[in-house]
Amino acid sequence: MATGGVSLWPRRISWFGYEQILADARIWTGYRNTLLYASVGTALNLAVTLPAAYALSRREFAPRKVLMFFFAFTMFFNGGLIPTYLLYRDLNLLDNWLVFVLPPAVNVYNLIITRAFFENSLPDELFEAATLDGASYLQFFVRMALPLSLAVISVIGLYYLVQHWNDFFTGLVFVRDYQKQPLQIVLRDILISNQAFSGGAGGSGGSGGGSYAQQYADQIKYGVIVVSTLPVIVLYPFLQRYFEKGIMIGSVKG
Repeated sequence: MATGGVSLWPRRISWFGYEQILADARIWTGYRNTLLYASVGTALNLAVTLPAAYALSRREFAPRKVLMFFFAFTMFFNGGLIPTYLLYRDLNLLDNWLVFVLPPAVNVYNLIITRAFFENSLPDELFEAATLDGASYLQFFVRMALPLSLAVISVIGLYYLVQHWNDFFTGLVFVRDYQKQPLQIVLRDILISNQAFSGGAGGSGGSGGGSYAQQYADQIKYGVIVVSTLPVIVLYPFLQRYFEKGIMIGSVKG
């Protein structure tokens, strides 16, 4: 646009930015790592959050209010970065891919949403009918609660997936092994290297050379945005019908 190359229709299409990004071997390492962290992490999140929310939704579970207090307490207070770093070091989680999966196993906000869904959407009469047929709490949860909870599962599953996909801070602070870095750290390094090129070697040849270097640096910069967001955008339409139904979970009581 700055050089007049765009009107109503683009005069030419350049794939230079994508070619440079996808030709970088670090991109594929980052994609591999992020896909691993996102898939394993989301599966663990659902495996922990759903049973915990179901247990906390049962009114006959006496200590549920006390447990919810301790869960909610962590939303307002935490130990801080340095104690967290020392804790991860003592647990041998530094430079370990499990640091992306184990510490964020439960998100309290998602836990509260799921608990509200179980409380308001699964009538007590349904559980009473199941117990009369000899079902235990676990059997009711697996055979009836989960199949009737696809809306909330898709919503919190998408929340967890996006959380893992966009996780930048964990790799920046707790991981030094570049072979274990997620995609977001790799994209950051590519942006930094291209900004250095456009502002350094590319800009030393006069205004024309600087403009040319900046043009292609911008292509890489905006290409990085597409590369980092496209997988989640592609996945969203398959979850949209559940997402629209479940996004209002917990907003009203019925």
